Amino acid sequence: QAQLVESGGGSVEAGGSLNLSCVASKLPWSSGGYCMGWFRQAPGKGREGVAAIDDDRTPNTEDSTGGRFTISRDKRKNILYLRMTDLQPDDTATYYCAAQPFPCSPGTVLRGVNKYWGQGTQVTVSS
Repeated sequence: QAQLVESGGGSVEAGGSLNLSCVASKLPWSSGGYCMGWFRQAPGKGREGVAAIDDDRTPNTEDSTGGRFTISRDKRKNILYLRMTDLQPDDTATYYCAAQPFPCSPGTVLRGVNKYWGQGTQVTVSS
């Protein structure tokens, strides 16, 4: 069955960086491919979109990241990445990746109605 597996989370001090990865496997064939994205959920808060990317690797990153996060993907390896720099305590959350089959766009991914979700990886930033 389809599976998204995140990795790369951990604990860092403020100002540090982390690289998250999400490996997609057994996604059903989609004629237009998949759009993918990253979300996060902090304790006691709702899930929020962070960044998304379409099948042609066109990205869309939410303004809340302040330009500190970069999304990319390796379609050949079926891996989605999130490069996070200058991390702050407010970035502490569980980070999830998601996938949506075509027709899709980074905007539709960030609306949160995605077909496939990973289990999440924890990111903790200390001050």
